[in-house]
Amino acid sequence: MLTADDIATYHRDGLLFVPGMFTPPEAEALRSAFERDAKVPGDHRITEDNDTDVRAIYASHLRQPEFTSLTRSARLLGSAQQLLDRPLYVYQLKTNAKPAFAGDRWAWHQDFLAWRLADNIARPHLVNAGVFLDDVTEFNGPVTFVPGSHSVGLIRSDRNDAARSEQHLDPDDIALTPAELAACVERGGMVSPKGPAGSVVFFHPEIVHGSAANMAPYPRRLAIITYNDIANPPRPLGEPRPEYLASRSVTPLTVEDEALIGGRP
Repeated sequence: MLTADDIATYHRDGLLFVPGMFTPPEAEALRSAFERDAKVPGDHRITEDNDTDVRAIYASHLRQPEFTSLTRSARLLGSAQQLLDRPLYVYQLKTNAKPAFAGDRWAWHQDFLAWRLADNIARPHLVNAGVFLDDVTEFNGPVTFVPGSHSVGLIRSDRNDAARSEQHLDPDDIALTPAELAACVERGGMVSPKGPAGSVVFFHPEIVHGSAANMAPYPRRLAIITYNDIANPPRPLGEPRPEYLASRSVTPLTVEDEALIGGRP
C-alpha cells in the first residue's frame, strides 16, 4: 500500500515511481502473455508504419489471464484506489511496444485530451499505471514526463485533421508544439523513470509525456492500465469506440488480496 508521502508526491508531481512492485517471475509471465497476444489478429493490434513491428496492443486483459489478474492485483488496483479515492474500473489497457532497434517515438501529449475528444469523458478522474515488462534504461526509449504539468489542465483542445492511424487516436494527432513543450519544461523540468522489469509508474491523465525511439538492442514494452472513476464513464456523442479502446462496462473492480500472475505472486 502507498504511504501518505507517496500519495502527496503523486498529487504534487503528477507521477509516482515504484521500482520492483512486481517480481521478476511475474514480469516474465506478463512478457509471455504479451508475446502470445501479439499473434492474435484484429484491430486491437497496432503496427508501426512498416506494417510489421507491433506499436501497441489493446485490451490484453480480455484475452490473457495474466493481464486480467494484473488489473485486479492489490498492488496495482489497491494503489490506484488510494490515489483517486473512488470506485474504479478498467477504462483501457494497452501495451506500448518498442521492439529492439525499431520502436518509434511517442509524441509529447496529454492523455486526457484524447479521451475527452474520442469518448467525451467529462473529468480527469483517471489514473494510469504503467507496468515495465522489460528493464527500462536510458537507451531503449523510456517515457519522459514533465513534473507538475498536470496542474495547468489541458494545453491544447483539438486534434490534427490528418490521423496517423484509423485504429486508435495516436499521440501524433494531439501532439504539443515545441513552444508549448518548452514552456512546460521551463516550469517543471523533465524526469524519466528507469528500473527493472516489474516496476510501476503511476501517472496523471493530464501530465505531459512522450518518449524517443528505441535505438538499442533491447525491447521496451510498457503495459498501461488506465483506471477510471465509475461515475466518469464515456458518453460518446456518436457511435461508441470499440470495446478494445474504451470499456463499456463500468462495474467497479474488487481487489484480490494477492492476484496470481502466471500462477506466481
